[in-house]
Amino acid sequence: MNLNNINIADNFFGMIKNLSAEVRLELISRITESLKESHFKDQEKQSWKELYGSWDDPRSADEIIEDLRSSRNTNRQIEDF
Repeated sequence: MNLNNINIADNFFGMIKNLSAEVRLELISRITESLKESHFKDQEKQSWKELYGSWDDPRSADEIIEDLRSSRNTNRQIEDF
């Protein structure tokens, strides 16, 4: 923790030290929940990184693209209501 963060923490503690125990416990609860949410969001971001490179196929990119294009079919029949 750098000096600036310590000063901020001291300032906040100075503001809340005279509050009732109930209010301080509520603040602790809210801060804890915000940290859990932040941790969950970080894990979500990391889970997307795990998908990178997960496609395993012996075909080249050009072969895969050709397969995708050749498997397309269009049916532009308009259905009656």
